[in-house]
Amino acid sequence: MSGDIALEVRGLCTRFGTEMDGLVVVDGVSFTLRRARTTAIVGESGSGKSTVALSLLGLIEPPGRVTGGQVIYRGRDLVQLDDRELRSIRGARIGIVFQDPLTSLNPALSIGSQIAETILAHESISRAAAMARAVQLLEHVGVADAARRAADYPHHFSGGMRQRVLIAGAIACRPEIIIADEPTTALDVTVQAKILRLLHDLQEEIAASLLLITHDLGVVAAMADDVIVMYAGRVVEYADVDTLFHAPRHPYTRALLACLTGVDDDRSSPFTPIVGAPPDLRAPPPGCRFAPRCPAAEPECTRWEPRARRLSSTQFVACRRVAETMDRG
Repeated sequence: MSGDIALEVRGLCTRFGTEMDGLVVVDGVSFTLRRARTTAIVGESGSGKSTVALSLLGLIEPPGRVTGGQVIYRGRDLVQLDDRELRSIRGARIGIVFQDPLTSLNPALSIGSQIAETILAHESISRAAAMARAVQLLEHVGVADAARRAADYPHHFSGGMRQRVLIAGAIACRPEIIIADEPTTALDVTVQAKILRLLHDLQEEIAASLLLITHDLGVVAAMADDVIVMYAGRVVEYADVDTLFHAPRHPYTRALLACLTGVDDDRSSPFTPIVGAPPDLRAPPPGCRFAPRCPAAEPECTRWEPRARRLSSTQFVACRRVAETMDRG
């Protein structure tokens, strides 16, 4: 694996339910996470973004399971590791910030104890030293009066403060990779900006790679270096952030960007919604899964399953019509 690649995902597949009565939520997803850079995964709800994040670290709950593919980290395939081996990596080398801090934190333990437990699970230090570091981490992420607040419980904190606590836990062992799954969904806009700035600053401080799961293209534009666009469990486009926003090639990516409005946009012109709804993954349509909603679709699109084509060193697109344009030169 190249020296600038922190994590490589190859053909990842995750299924929920039985072989006879189930659905593939992540279907052949491949991408690379580069060192000290931010890669965002975007797409509508139900596209498989969060399932990818959980699959990487073996956190899919039954009846879900990873059924294929590889997740290569430091030459090891995380998919093949047992629970004990994965626990040695989770929290230590790969930290994760979950979407809902209230359900992610243990309501019966003080927040200082929870951060200290993460440290103790991976380092041979005393409990007193771990608690002292937990207080330092809380101070570092902006929790005022951290020495006192470390003894408080999750319900004593606001949503934004709980998210800061989760971030403190995620960086406690200075991981090489941070996975942030919709880290600001339940927060108001002002708090969102502060949390994202904190996450960005801490990532830079410890030179970690960040995998950011989000549906917010404004966040992507502000934070990401590279972007993965998912639709119905599959990657349809991958590009660096500038290329994605200025030269998107997949019709779904273009449709997402057409929905984006900013503070300086002309609000007299309504944004363009994407017609229709994502497919039922229990019985996905043949061919391109976006074809039923795509304004540029042709009959062949419903029969031909597009494969990812490289357009440049930083852009891949899975679209039959883009491939045809390339073949014609």
